[in-house]
Amino acid sequence: MRHLRTALLASALVLPLAAPAAFAETPADVLVVAQNIDDIVAIDPAQAYEFTSGELVTNLYDRLVQYDADDTTVLAAGLASDWQTDPEAKTITFTLRDGATFASGNPVTAEDVIYSFSRVVKLNLTPAFILTQLGWSADNIGEMVTGEGNTVTVKYAGDFSPAFVLNVLAARPASIVDSVLVKEHEVDGDMGNAWLNANAAGSGPFTLQRYTAGQMVRMQANPTYFNGAPKVESVILRHVAESATQQLLLEQGDVDMARNLTPDQIAGLNSGEIKVETFPQAAVHFLSFNQKTESLTNPAVWEAARYLVDYKGMTDTIIKGQMEVHQAFWPKGFPGSYDETPFSYNPEKAKSILSEAGIETPITVSLDVINAAPFTDMAQSLQASFADAGINFEILPGTGSQVITKYRERSHQAMLLYWGPDFMDPHSNAKAFAYNSNNADDAYAATTTWRNAWAVPEEMNKKTMAALSESDAGKRLEMYQELQQEVQESSPVVIMFQAAYQVAMSEHVSGYVNGATSDFVYYRLVAKD
Repeated sequence: MRHLRTALLASALVLPLAAPAAFAETPADVLVVAQNIDDIVAIDPAQAYEFTSGELVTNLYDRLVQYDADDTTVLAAGLASDWQTDPEAKTITFTLRDGATFASGNPVTAEDVIYSFSRVVKLNLTPAFILTQLGWSADNIGEMVTGEGNTVTVKYAGDFSPAFVLNVLAARPASIVDSVLVKEHEVDGDMGNAWLNANAAGSGPFTLQRYTAGQMVRMQANPTYFNGAPKVESVILRHVAESATQQLLLEQGDVDMARNLTPDQIAGLNSGEIKVETFPQAAVHFLSFNQKTESLTNPAVWEAARYLVDYKGMTDTIIKGQMEVHQAFWPKGFPGSYDETPFSYNPEKAKSILSEAGIETPITVSLDVINAAPFTDMAQSLQASFADAGINFEILPGTGSQVITKYRERSHQAMLLYWGPDFMDPHSNAKAFAYNSNNADDAYAATTTWRNAWAVPEEMNKKTMAALSESDAGKRLEMYQELQQEVQESSPVVIMFQAAYQVAMSEHVSGYVNGATSDFVYYRLVAKD
């Protein structure tokens, strides 16, 4: 099997803008991007779990199979030229691409694949669950992934379809690292983790020339890339937290692209040499309540909250063009999505729900939020609309990494955040929003359910796992729709919006690809004329 087509929304709407202005120039062979990159916690593929980290891993590494810049709707050959599936034996056998090399010049071998998968499982860092769900463990990984010559055989345990397994192997932690190079930098048994969080050892279209946390990333083109060398010599990501500063730099010609402008700034761009491209996104934005906070444990609070979000008010103003109303955990436009939006802003109904449940107001709740647009504006809107029913938010802004770290520690009360699929299968989000089999503090899980200390009802846990193993494709999607409806009706996670992503750039830039998730951000085809 060479390709699997998904229903990703990959088309980009190009919005020309008017009125010429004086425009400087960046170097012709360098793409300079202004972007808030302070969400990065790690860049080692075995640990990277943030949005910006995903972009870096995609551009620095390859997987056996992958969604590529040429067509982000197709699961195509990566470091494997082809593969054969055996559902009965629960194996997939990959043939490695002839002549593939890492940026170091070392050849890509079966040993590299075995080492890469093994180190993810053995390090057992945040994204390891994506691979371990295939039944892999530190004890059995040597039996589950084997290879000889240019052939790698992957075994999996569980009632999964091969399509599901291939989507798992196209995910970020399945990136293949140069085992020879990484082993040279191992310290105290860390399998090169510390070194790979400041360097790269991939075979991707770019190499990592420089990374300074919270400041900048510089990637250099890999001239030997198997899919063809990138069209620009290098890409520089400049950390610019303030969207107003990003706009100024773009209008002055000091950068080629601004990644975090607000809708008002997008609308206010008036240079004929700037264009805006809009990319549909898979991320859903939500408000969640930590069940460790006693005042937030009554389901009536969850229900009332759904009527205290000013959905239309926000999409008409502060997030116009950047988000649309969506109230279920799997994004609209993907097979299995549930697109009903039954909730609207109704403070009187919310007050009635709280009153009938005997909940005394006011309730004061701290709300953690990333200190950047549009999140702070959204938090202020929630603060105003929830106050109408006596729920008072105290906004606690922080950097992306600070907020995410707090969320993983379960030390928040309420959280305004977003979630993107780890791989393109509805189980990815179902596991995050509708499953939590162990709510203990020492049973860390990279899910919204565990992070909000929500002990998911056992029946919902069973439904989530049953959907994963359902062999009938149509019935399987119906099961995921039912799960979304249940989570929508009663959970401490209030899903509000689905993202759309607007990127402002010089009219001289072409070929930029921004697929539905951060793993689908590609600079390989970018050109500057």
